[in-house]
Amino acid sequence: MTLDLLIRNAVCVSHNGIEPADVAVRDGIIVAIGHLGNVEAEEVLNANGLHLFPGVIDSQVHFREPGAEQKEDLESGSRAAVMGGVTAVFEMPNTKPGTTTVKALKDKISRATDRMWCDFAFYVGATSANAARIASLEKQPGCAGIKIFMGSSTGDLLVSDDESLEKVLANGFRRIAIHAEDEERLVERKEVAEHGGVSQHPIWRDEETAIRATERILRIARKTGRRIHVLHVTTEDEMAILAANKDIATVEATPQHLTLSAPECYEDLGTFAQMNPPIRDERHRQGLWKALSVGIVDVIGSDHAPHEKEMKALDYPLSPSGMPGVQTLVPLMIDHVNKGNLSLERFMDLTSAGPARIFNIAGKGRLAVGYDADFTIVDLKKKWVITEDWLQSKCGWSPFTDRQLIGKPVGTFVRGSKVMWEGALAEQATGQPIRFQETLGG
Repeated sequence: MTLDLLIRNAVCVSHNGIEPADVAVRDGIIVAIGHLGNVEAEEVLNANGLHLFPGVIDSQVHFREPGAEQKEDLESGSRAAVMGGVTAVFEMPNTKPGTTTVKALKDKISRATDRMWCDFAFYVGATSANAARIASLEKQPGCAGIKIFMGSSTGDLLVSDDESLEKVLANGFRRIAIHAEDEERLVERKEVAEHGGVSQHPIWRDEETAIRATERILRIARKTGRRIHVLHVTTEDEMAILAANKDIATVEATPQHLTLSAPECYEDLGTFAQMNPPIRDERHRQGLWKALSVGIVDVIGSDHAPHEKEMKALDYPLSPSGMPGVQTLVPLMIDHVNKGNLSLERFMDLTSAGPARIFNIAGKGRLAVGYDADFTIVDLKKKWVITEDWLQSKCGWSPFTDRQLIGKPVGTFVRGSKVMWEGALAEQATGQPIRFQETLGG
């Protein structure tokens, strides 16, 4: 057997549990796993003492290209991804112009191919204007699915009324990703945000704003028979509601909402802790962890949403919502593993097997023969501090700068290529579109 890559002595975290093994790769595909003896390869890597996971998939990032490349672009965002151990991303449609047509989707794919460091797919944004074309749009190669913004956030994509939402959900069949905040309530309560500073953010965009939207979209999903994926869930109450609707709804949580809580985050970070939906109080943070522990949460996504420091430093509510996160997703969650908040197997399920399962990704998300050789390799015992010089995002900051962690990604492999190793990038980016079971026919 002629191999391109042989990783020896890794502690593999897979469907078989946690066990030492060698992993062999040829033509970007895993061809053997086990104790492989005297097998030779063009490149042999000794991963003794390191944990090897199926490649981490971040199913919610905003890389801002086209239209706001001063904040981030596809190259810099994906560079941050692989530096943090992420091998594939789903990028959001609220760019300028929005990704709402086949032309805009193909433009992003063209910009990304062999320029992004990780593999990629792009959401198409739903609008009242393209609702009738959703079924065709979601079948396009490279499309991660459809995204609905029920509440206004960064960008101008908004589908807020029940009639338009039903029209979108009634067209097509793939799972639709939802930003669930109720626009009518946000508009009614806008004056709440105008006095008192950023600590008002979770009061303006309160629990009821999220709960009302989630209940509405579940009713419409049930009526239309459409599967939905509710992004960045922030309340204990929503988790209970979603638990009763798991036949049609999957659930995302973010490292930010699992790690930070109000009011402390706003006192410490000011507007740099501002995101939509907001960081909430400790009751809700603990509620998210309880939901994660009992299996309600299906995936962890970063909601990477960078803005320049000078923009974030504006007085609230002029300051934009969003924070970077793709590079810190793996470190934060592995630190939570070391703190006993979740197991290695659960981390693997939330960040690779889970996204592959609910989005029907072809050939990724599993450490198994025949699958893409995407690997996230972690030094589970590494004690280190997040510093700005480690960050790759154009925005140059993180809400977690100066945080001490245990566990660091040291290797990122995409289809057998060593894209990042011990903080050094490969010479060339080779990112390609992710394939999905539901779009293999084009």
